[in-house]
Amino acid sequence: MSSVLYDAPGPRARRNTLIFTVIALVALAGVVALAIVQLGRNGQLDSAKWGPIFNPGNQYFLAVWKSLGTGLLVTVEAAAITLVLALAIGTVLSVLRFTSTPAYRWLVVGVVELLRGLPVVITIYFASRVLPELGVKLPPLWYLVIGLTAYNCVIIAEILRSGIAALPRGQSEAAYAVGMSRFQVLRLILLPQAFRIMLPALISQLVVIVKDTSLGFLVVAGFSEFVRAANTVIQFFGGSEGINLPLQMYLAVAIVFILINYSLGKLAEYIDRRSSRSKKAVADVATPPVLVDAGIGRGAD
Repeated sequence: MSSVLYDAPGPRARRNTLIFTVIALVALAGVVALAIVQLGRNGQLDSAKWGPIFNPGNQYFLAVWKSLGTGLLVTVEAAAITLVLALAIGTVLSVLRFTSTPAYRWLVVGVVELLRGLPVVITIYFASRVLPELGVKLPPLWYLVIGLTAYNCVIIAEILRSGIAALPRGQSEAAYAVGMSRFQVLRLILLPQAFRIMLPALISQLVVIVKDTSLGFLVVAGFSEFVRAANTVIQFFGGSEGINLPLQMYLAVAIVFILINYSLGKLAEYIDRRSSRSKKAVADVATPPVLVDAGIGRGAD
């Protein structure tokens, strides 16, 4: 079945695509091989640099991953708290945007657009530098959480707004017809459906939150999350053991982040498929069967 966006490629186009794909793969393999050779010349492939991280039999393996695991738990904690707070505040902002009168709706829209336009590192920097100057003393974890929540709550508010806007208008019109208020329509009818259809997008936003927790290493002083824990291990081996392993350590950190975010992405895809199948099943049930005229009741020719 041909796509509605572009014509299906013909034999020549498929052959050209295959040729260019093979050339690209060969070039990529050459670059990787060259990088491995260069790393070997610089001594980066020595077992002493890889063993503490990737060899369970190494004497430092358990200590290294205990330190990294502690930092990873802090990262997961910060991401979980941020998700809960951002989801709660984002829901409130979404409700206010729909229920507010034009007299003060501009205020809600202004807050959303202001925080959407700021880089997340700026919100984290503001929380960790300005709040202490104002006398707000908090643990370092909460400065990161506040900065991440300020940015992600408006993103979640926009996700929910899009979900509500995607619903058929007839549902809310029918609810208004039976005497329900705007807040009741949102709470009982629109928001539950918006959460369901936008759940894959919300999980995808969780991936962004998990990645952005690493900014705490650069902005929040004294906050020991996953990346800072990895840096502490690098400093330990470079100082007491005389082994420089930043490449190996940050590769391990990247692999862990990739596994976490890949799992969350697959979860979002799975929920999206389940949601699509559920909607299709409901549509099939709601659609009455079409009876084919088989000539019943016709007279003989």
